[in-house]
Amino acid sequence: MKKNGYLTISFVFIAVLTGCASTPNAHLDSARSSYRSAQSDPEVTNLAPLELKKAGDALTEAENAWRKGKDSAKVDHLADLAQKQVAIAQETAKRKAAEAVVSSADAERNKIRLSARTEEAEKAQEQAQSAEMRASMLESQLKELSAKKSDRGMVITLGDVLFDTDRAQLKSGGVREVQKLADVLKQNPQRNVAIEGFTDSTGSEDYNQELSERRADAVRDTLLNMGIDAARITTRGYGKNFPVASNSNEAGRQLNRRVEVIISDESGNIRSR
Repeated sequence: MKKNGYLTISFVFIAVLTGCASTPNAHLDSARSSYRSAQSDPEVTNLAPLELKKAGDALTEAENAWRKGKDSAKVDHLADLAQKQVAIAQETAKRKAAEAVVSSADAERNKIRLSARTEEAEKAQEQAQSAEMRASMLESQLKELSAKKSDRGMVITLGDVLFDTDRAQLKSGGVREVQKLADVLKQNPQRNVAIEGFTDSTGSEDYNQELSERRADAVRDTLLNMGIDAARITTRGYGKNFPVASNSNEAGRQLNRRVEVIISDESGNIRSR
């Protein structure tokens, strides 16, 4: 009789334990549901695999505690930890996805900036090549005028022989030279000119100054008559200043009696003397 009593008690105890393990746990059910949801999200599995594994390990621990019939408070605590770990995995995935979007946007912006810089560099190179070509063409065009390079630009010298003696009127040969200059300026509308008159040291300073100014003005007026805009021309007389040869002999004095025409750069600028 006692033996049957012990068996009855044992069966009851086992039934109680089995009943405890099979009793649903809301916290554990919620953790399972959250974990399954995270597992089915490619963003989480791809971007937060380590965090998701920790969530799985935490859920397994909670499951084991539940199966072993641990008290509900313990199971609830472990299930909550698993739930939090799932949330960490999901938040980590969201953050990394957002960072990827920002990184992609930055990369696209950098690509656009690089493309823009490349286009600017190519454009600048094309402009430089075009400017070199125009400069080369200008030099070729100015050959007939015996132009020479200087630190101020290309310089054309109209000698004293192109003017009547002691006068500011251009001879026919001088007009032909100025016509060549006008043709060059028409083909290079971005270029300006500075016309500067000079004399030898013979005569008074006032006379030489006036003659140098009138000769520079004569060249300007001829260009104006040939259709060159006045805004592209400046004139100045320097009298006997800035000689290019000695004034002690006639050959030198003749070289000093001249009009120089300085061609500007492509921006229309001419350095001051």
